Amino acid sequence: MSLIDEVNEKRKEIRTDDYAMSISEWVSLYESKEVDIHPEFQRFYRWSDIQKTNLIESILLGIPIPPVFVSQRKDGIWDVVDGLQRLSTIYQFMGVLKDENKNNIEPLTLSGTKYLPSLEGKRWNDPDNEDNSFSQDLRLIIKRSKINVSIILKESDETAKYDLFQRLNTGGSDLSPQEVRNCILVMLNKDFYTWLQELASYEPFQECISLSDRPLKESYDLELALRFIIFTLIEERDLHQLGDVGIFLTEKMRLLAVDDDFDKAMWERLFKRTFDSLQRELSEDSFKRYSVTKQKFTGGFLLSQYEVVAYGVGYNLAKNIDLKDIATTAAGIWSDSRFTDWSGSGITATRRLPRILPFGREVFNGSN
Repeated sequence: MSLIDEVNEKRKEIRTDDYAMSISEWVSLYESKEVDIHPEFQRFYRWSDIQKTNLIESILLGIPIPPVFVSQRKDGIWDVVDGLQRLSTIYQFMGVLKDENKNNIEPLTLSGTKYLPSLEGKRWNDPDNEDNSFSQDLRLIIKRSKINVSIILKESDETAKYDLFQRLNTGGSDLSPQEVRNCILVMLNKDFYTWLQELASYEPFQECISLSDRPLKESYDLELALRFIIFTLIEERDLHQLGDVGIFLTEKMRLLAVDDDFDKAMWERLFKRTFDSLQRELSEDSFKRYSVTKQKFTGGFLLSQYEVVAYGVGYNLAKNIDLKDIATTAAGIWSDSRFTDWSGSGITATRRLPRILPFGREVFNGSN
């Protein structure tokens, strides 16, 4: 098939429409629950009040706002694919935004800006101080301002909205790769996302990975839990077809989330057995570099150590193999060139995993 044939074929799979809508119409859709902004996403987006104020300022000044992308579900409701933070900011400012538990979120109080310093302290409606409330003419400017919407229609390929979400929220986005995956999971299968969240919150796991605040804030613990599920029992032949590991993780996650046969109970048992074992023997040293000269574990979390130790222990536990002296084995890999040659800086995960994952399975096999 030629390139133009491929283009024409794929264009048929995505049906779209677009037009301009007033902010008043956007609010009406939200209040009637005809647009789903997924309140669970709020924890992943990190706009400051200054950034939110800048959006309201742009609307007041007539500066065009980027379009909102939505996907039309089979029931006709729109899923917001891109533009959630813009809509959430507007809804919060106007006092209609609700959280995951359907409670009202504290309305936004604006800050003064370079062009509109008098925005300082202003609110859509301040019952305690009328002078801080937006006047009727300012409210009408907001309500009548338009934001374009681009709609992926329900006749489109089922995966189109997830592909679009990933493209629009990767790269220059404020979201981490796992936060993008979390949003896709919420749209695909919220129960699977909740389950993964519960795994990542398991106390022995948290103790073993011992992450600092920033990676935790960016959901790196959920990524590590997801990596455990995807790589612990992966067939070795599949490791040579990884390509970009980030894309591989996302695609595998999407498949698992819609797989009715995925055995969550089995995986939860294996996950907890693995990290219970590691907590007993290594605790917060589980995934740190071992200094042969100092004879101790040092530094912070190391992904290559996690890939050998967590996957190696988990794989052998799944095979009902009796593990012996996990701590000594974990320290010993730092004296083995099969690990050290492939775990240094500059070695990509695509090249590293096919080498060190089978190594981890072998060294933690207590029957050897």
